[in-house]
Amino acid sequence: MDDTNFSPGRFAALLFDMDGTVLSSLASAERIWAEWAREHDIDVEKFLPTIHGVQAVETIRRQALPGVDPEVEAARITRAEIDNVQGTEAIAGAAALLGDLPVDRWAVVTSAPRALAERRMAAAGLPLPSVMVTAEDVERSKPAPDGYLLAAKLLQVNIGDCLVFEDAPAGIEAGVTAGASVIVVAALHSQPPQNRHTTIDNYQALSVTQETGGVKVRLL
Repeated sequence: MDDTNFSPGRFAALLFDMDGTVLSSLASAERIWAEWAREHDIDVEKFLPTIHGVQAVETIRRQALPGVDPEVEAARITRAEIDNVQGTEAIAGAAALLGDLPVDRWAVVTSAPRALAERRMAAAGLPLPSVMVTAEDVERSKPAPDGYLLAAKLLQVNIGDCLVFEDAPAGIEAGVTAGASVIVVAALHSQPPQNRHTTIDNYQALSVTQETGGVKVRLL
């Protein structure tokens, strides 16, 4: 598999996207967004693939709907998503991996608001990190690198020494632009992703061990 910037070795910290990367909230998210799209006469089939990896307000803003306030609509959708996390599940191996990592060696960087991120992590049975960068924490969402740069800063590590786990193009671009190494998690991809990064199906494909000053990551 062609790989541009990941080599097995020691990293100062591991930075994880949330939806599609450590957990799947696909069923509930797409159910709510599909209902919203139908309310606004948007083609659901074409619309749903565009919602992943970016903030809700940006997804709505892109539609340029007359008379629609993106901030108000995003808040309404977020409330619906918080109230409905049925079917949210951890990606295989994620719970064990995150549970074994030192608290100062990993973070979650998500485009979701904090309340929704915490609700989904709990629903999936995943631990909350000491550092979680959410929609409220950065002005620019993915594909801008801001979230990953902030996570590295809060963990007091160099972003160039971090390994980012992502699933969506916007997040992959954010990790690369930030200067981190990147692994693509393809657990929810219906077809193998077309990119030049190392790709894993789930976290059972990794071996992660603690070392002084970081964690060692290798592919099994």
